[in-house]
Amino acid sequence: MASKIYLLLLLLSVTVGCLASKDPELEQCKHQCRVQQKFDEKQKRDCEKMCDEYHKMKKEREREEGRYYESEEEREEEYGESNPYVFDDEHFEERVETGEGRIRVLQRFTQRSELLRVIENYRVSLVEANPSTFVSPSHFDAEIILFVAEGRGTITVIKEKRQSFDVKCGDVFIVPSGAPFYFINKDEHQKLKIVKLLQSTSVPGSFEIFQPGGENPESFYTAFSWDLLEAAFKIPKDKLKRFFEQQKEGTIIKASREQIRSLSRPEEFIPRIWPFSEGETERPFNLLKQDPWQSNKFGRLFEADPGEFRQLRDLNVAVAFANMTKGSMMTPHYYSKATKIAVVVDGEGGFQMACPHLSSSSGRGGRWSEREHKRMGEGTYQKIRGRLRRGVVFIIPAGHPFSVFASPNHNLQIVCFEVNAYGNTKYLLAGKDNIVNKMESVARELGFNTPGREVERIFRQQEEEFFLPGPNQQEHEWTDA
Repeated sequence: MASKIYLLLLLLSVTVGCLASKDPELEQCKHQCRVQQKFDEKQKRDCEKMCDEYHKMKKEREREEGRYYESEEEREEEYGESNPYVFDDEHFEERVETGEGRIRVLQRFTQRSELLRVIENYRVSLVEANPSTFVSPSHFDAEIILFVAEGRGTITVIKEKRQSFDVKCGDVFIVPSGAPFYFINKDEHQKLKIVKLLQSTSVPGSFEIFQPGGENPESFYTAFSWDLLEAAFKIPKDKLKRFFEQQKEGTIIKASREQIRSLSRPEEFIPRIWPFSEGETERPFNLLKQDPWQSNKFGRLFEADPGEFRQLRDLNVAVAFANMTKGSMMTPHYYSKATKIAVVVDGEGGFQMACPHLSSSSGRGGRWSEREHKRMGEGTYQKIRGRLRRGVVFIIPAGHPFSVFASPNHNLQIVCFEVNAYGNTKYLLAGKDNIVNKMESVARELGFNTPGREVERIFRQQEEEFFLPGPNQQEHEWTDA
């Protein structure tokens, strides 16, 4: 029996990754049992039973972890392999990587799908700096919204004046296009993690980092002729050449305790009242200190929209942060105008979305083209699914009903940038404030071809408004949410 178990495990080890409409691992395992010439019929039946037992145990384990898939198509959707609305590690480019941190940039949205043209002028970047580090001065040809996901630091921006601001977890800060800035991780133990949304002001869908630096990072000064630089600085060219060869440590470098302390001191002229005078930089605000838009034992949602926050006014972008308890969900809902760019900062979970643009087979194996974005028929929707974990980015277009849920074993934290936020409305599709409850009884009856009282009973059953107990808490399968 021990040898059979060993053989079975060996067979299972070579079947992982096979694709089929049913569970490929189980089918391949049974096939290998049947073709073993050294097995008699009883041994073959025993081997197939062991395949079934192994598969059953695996399903139970994956259900407990919130990641069981009924088919390979479903698994591909969960991992974004056939889903243009989900971006994982493979879709990021390492722009900066040193021993003290890294900066990653998500690919252009339209590189993945033409359906995302509405946000083609936006990019997402993730910054991670080790304790006691300095991120070198630079400027961007893009407006930047920064959200501090973890840690604390000090950021310095130069406009007409130099201004320094302390930032901590939950802070939102705007860096204007072209403004030179630099920052430090002032903590001696914790990493500083920042999520950035960049809106291009030069080349649509692209941005560049301009750094004065030296050799590493490369200085934009060296693009000029040495004769021109000699005239501009009134310094001999040989001395300038040596000067610009000094910096070779990279964009993110270690700083001493004394240097960190010096850069942590805010300038005395920083205004303490709002609004500021022209030429001064808006102070950061802490999103997590605002009154939550929704809050109950299942989750909290904090929002800052451009109508209320001057810092966001010119960008027409709202910023939100959702903190969901394990096993909870957001009620299905949609946005009237805004497109949501969501970044998972911690935890695990998933989302589902109704999409009228995709067929179940389109887009596999490469970039999603315009021809492949087909409706399967009038009134037919494709269920878009995505597995969420730290670092995953997912997109919810305007008008698309969706729901997000936390895994049974982990909380889920998401920062969201909502583009085209002016005049945007959330329409809730379930929960006590759903849109059907606001319709006349006759409209409900005609719309659902069901007696009005029955429609009312269904849509008024849920007592919570936005954050709800998820399917796992309601004794249903988590993945069937």
